[in-house]
Amino acid sequence: MSGNAPEIALPQLPDARVAIISSSWHLDICNDLIAGAKKALTASSITDVTVTYVPGSFEIPLAAQIAFEKGFDAVIAVGLVLKGETPHFDYVCQGVTQGVMDVSLKFSAPIGFGVLMCGNVEQAIARSGRPGSEEDKGYDSAVAAIKLLEIKAK
Repeated sequence: MSGNAPEIALPQLPDARVAIISSSWHLDICNDLIAGAKKALTASSITDVTVTYVPGSFEIPLAAQIAFEKGFDAVIAVGLVLKGETPHFDYVCQGVTQGVMDVSLKFSAPIGFGVLMCGNVEQAIARSGRPGSEEDKGYDSAVAAIKLLEIKAK
C-alpha cells in the first residue's frame, strides 16, 4: 500500500460541472470508486454530476474528451485493469494513463485519475473505498480534480 492520502481541505465549488467516467468491467469495484468520488464532490457542494459508463478503461480518455467538449469543468476517471497472463495489461494501462494525461493537457482541465491497475481483485478491493478497505481511490481522485479546479479558478 502506498499509505493513506493526506488530509486536504476541500473548497466549495457549487457551480462546477463534473463528469465521472467509469469502466463497465468489475462494476462492483467501479461503483465503490464512484461512491467515493461522489462523497468528495458532495463535500465541495458540487451537485451537477453526470456518471457515464464506457465499455473498458481504454475508452475513458475519449469519453473524457467528449465530456470537456460538452462543457464539463472536470472529469473523474475510474476503472480497474487487472493483470493477466498476457501483455494486454501493460498496453491498456499505458494507453489509458497517457490518454488521460493528453486530454487533460489538451483542454487545460483537471482529470482525477482513479483507474486502479492491480495484480489481483484483493488489491483492488483494498483501494476501492468500500467498508473495511484501506484506501478510497475514488474519493482521492475526486479530491485531486477538485483541488485543480480551485487552482484554475484563482
